Formats: sequence, C-alpha cells, structure tokens
Amino acid sequence: MAQQRMLKFVDVSRDMPVKRDARERREDFGEIYLEFAREKAAEQAGRCSQCGVPYCQTHCPLHNNIPDWLKLTAEGRLQEAYELSQQTNTFPEICGRICPQDRLCEGNCVIEQAGHGTVTIGSVEKYLTDLAWQEGWVKPVSASVERAESIGIIGAGPGGLAAADVLRRAGFQVTIYDRYDRAGGLMIYGIPGFKLEKDVVLRRNEQLEVGGVTFQMNCNVGDDISFEEIRTKHDAVIIATGVYKSRDLGGPGAGLPGIVKAIDFLTASNRKSFGDDVPEFDSGELNAKGKRVVVVGGGDTAMDCVRTAIRQDAVSVTCLYRRDRANMPGSQREVANAEEEGVNFAWLTAPKGFTGDESVSGVMVSRMRLGAPDSTGRQTPEEIENADYVEGADLVIKALGFEPEPLQTLWGTEGLEVTRWGTIKANFQTHETSLPGVYAVGDIVRGASLVVWAIRDGRDAANSIVKFLDARAHSVAAE
Repeated sequence: MAQQRMLKFVDVSRDMPVKRDARERREDFGEIYLEFAREKAAEQAGRCSQCGVPYCQTHCPLHNNIPDWLKLTAEGRLQEAYELSQQTNTFPEICGRICPQDRLCEGNCVIEQAGHGTVTIGSVEKYLTDLAWQEGWVKPVSASVERAESIGIIGAGPGGLAAADVLRRAGFQVTIYDRYDRAGGLMIYGIPGFKLEKDVVLRRNEQLEVGGVTFQMNCNVGDDISFEEIRTKHDAVIIATGVYKSRDLGGPGAGLPGIVKAIDFLTASNRKSFGDDVPEFDSGELNAKGKRVVVVGGGDTAMDCVRTAIRQDAVSVTCLYRRDRANMPGSQREVANAEEEGVNFAWLTAPKGFTGDESVSGVMVSRMRLGAPDSTGRQTPEEIENADYVEGADLVIKALGFEPEPLQTLWGTEGLEVTRWGTIKANFQTHETSLPGVYAVGDIVRGASLVVWAIRDGRDAANSIVKFLDARAHSVAAE
C-alpha cells in the first residue's frame, strides 16, 4: 500500500522556514527567511487536508490551484508542482515572498480554522519557484506563432509585466513604456530587499526582454511621448501606471524639513542598494542614520519604512497608528518582524502637528480611542482630550497610502472616464475603459492594493485583448 502523503496536519505541526536572528538581519537588506529544504517542503505540503472546498484557492486573487500543487510537492513531483503553480500565476516566486498570506490563502486554510495551524502555502510556493529557476524549469517566454498586432503597455509594474507575459506568449508585439530606469515599479523601488531581493524581479524582466518584449524606459508619457501617439502606434493599450501620489499630513509645522514621503525614502534606499548615485541619501535628507525616526501610518508601506530605518542605523524608530493592533491594515507577520527588530509601536496615536525651527524636532501626538463603527464597520478613532504629548523626531516619514495622479491632465487626454476618487473607470471583467481599445489594470483602477491583484488584472486584461483582436481578425477575414 502506498504511503499516505497528505492529511498529516494532526501529526505534523506547522513550521515556517528558519528566520534569521533579528540582530543579524538588522545589519543588512537580505531576505529574512531561509529556504525550505526539499524534505521540509514536502513535509509541510503534506499537512494539506485536500478539502473538498479549498478556501485557500477561493481567497487567492489568482485562484491558484493550491491543493493540487501541494499534493505534487508532498509526492516529490516538484517540476509538475511548479508547472501547475505557474499556470495561473506569472510571478509565483514574488507572490510567495510578498503576498499577505495571513490575510489571503493561509488565513482561510480549513485546518487553520480547525485549530491545527495553517499550511505554509507561501513558503512552499517560494521554494518551488526558486528551485525551478535553479533547475532550468522556467522556460523563456516564446510565441508559437507571431502576430502583427501590437500592444502598448504604460507602466512596468506587476500588472503591466503580467499582461506583457500573456500577450507575448500569444504572439503579439509588446512595448512597455515606463518613467523609471528599471522595470518592476514598486517591486523595484518601493519594496525593500529584505522582503523581495531585487534579482528576483530583474530576472523576470530579463526573461521578458529575451522573449521579445520591448522596454522603453525613462519614458514619461505626456512629456517624452503623448498618450495619443501610443494609441496611434498600437492596436490596443493597457494603462498600468499604479498610484504614486502620496497622501499628505497637515497641522502646524507640516512643511518643516525632515518630514518626507514614504515613497521618496524607500526609493532612495533601494537606489542606494543598486549602487546608484543618490544625493538626497548621501546628504542625510532621506537617510535615517543616527536619527530619531517617526513613521506615521499602519499599512505595509509603513512597515517597510520602519524596518528600513532600523537597517539604516536609526537611533530609534517609532510607528504612530491611530487605531489598535487588531485594526491595523498591514500584515500582522510584518508587525511581528518589525517588533523583533526593535521598532516601537505607539497604538491609538495620531499626529496633529510638528515642532521645530529650521527642521523637525518632534511630532505633536494626540492619544486616541476607538468609538462607534463607521459605514465600513470599523470603529472610528476619536481624540482623547488633554492627553497630547510630543514624540521627539529628527526624521518623520509619511506612510499614509497613495492616491492616483490626474492622468487626464498630465496626459492631456479627453474621454478617459475616472471615478470620484480619481481612479480610472474600467469594466471589472474585461478591464476596458471608456476609450475604445484602451484597458486599465491594477492600482490605477482599484486604488492602492496588492501586487497579486495587479497580476490578476494584467492577466485578465491581456486575455480580453486576445479575444478582442481575434474577433477583429476574424471579422476582417470574413469581409
């Protein structure tokens, strides 16, 4: 009788890859988790209950066939497991690293609900794809038949890259336009290396380029090329710009030097890791070394900032968040990692102004309590009177989230409909916008969201374009 490989959750405890010691990982920007060994990956995959209704798959934005590739991993059929995982996910090794699994697949695992501890899905996914690269199972992007139609993609973030992969494999000619010098969007310049080492993204970019995707970098749409020029050059266009406009802070002293945007702080740090010349970092403007740092915000960007500041040798790092820990929007796993590394969290606090003369010297903080629920069901923070204090700070980082840029104004575009929040209106199934042949994906449609949702949107929009151009080709042939 064959050995039972699955349903071992009763006998085998949940186990994560070994995490580097906090004192050690504070000293560099390397990823904090070590790799699973083959035996450990098989053991943990074997904990899957193979349930009849896989909530992990349902709650994954990509609807990855998680139970089946866990089973293949447990059976040692690793190449098959990888190939199954990448059928629905363009970048499984990236999702395995940065997806908030505790809120998505793992958070909805059936055995987690039964009290046995979730299957470590993300770590197995990362292991499979890293192994696939090592063993040469990741095949170049190639088209079986070349097609004359071309697609222009504005934005080289996860949504644009995922769409490019699908479209290029279908044989279309694909050009990506991006304002930055490296493709990857926030995966390159927004997410620190301790969560996503940059060679993981760069090798995907290279794979696409070798496969025939054209990258036009340092290309700012509206300045270097107009949106209408792009529309004229291509049979279809995808807008995948993301959202980069930072939400601001008001109050007395809000304009003092030393109060900076999270995206500027993170970009400077990531550029420095590439060896770029970064004057704002070298001058100390965007460098936490030797400073008392206060980060305002409670999302994943705030966690990226506090953990980056620790690695830059800040004197102290404090995170202000207006709700409590249970209501924090960021990953609880990231909060725990930050606490281990020495970050102080000041829950139920909000800034109301800043002190300082020539530069910031402190944050005027209000203590908060949670009141009645708002329309979304979340309790509304309320200020506690006469409970203010000043938190000393030499560098304040605003990590309050991002909003869309006014593309109609920047690009001089007429007829592109937007929502009242400034995001682009697009059909949720086809991703078509109000302009014929123009599609939109990712954060520019959803608002600031997750990489995995951008990948989902990019793949779906690409498939819609394939159907659109196939129908057009058949219509022309029939005439």
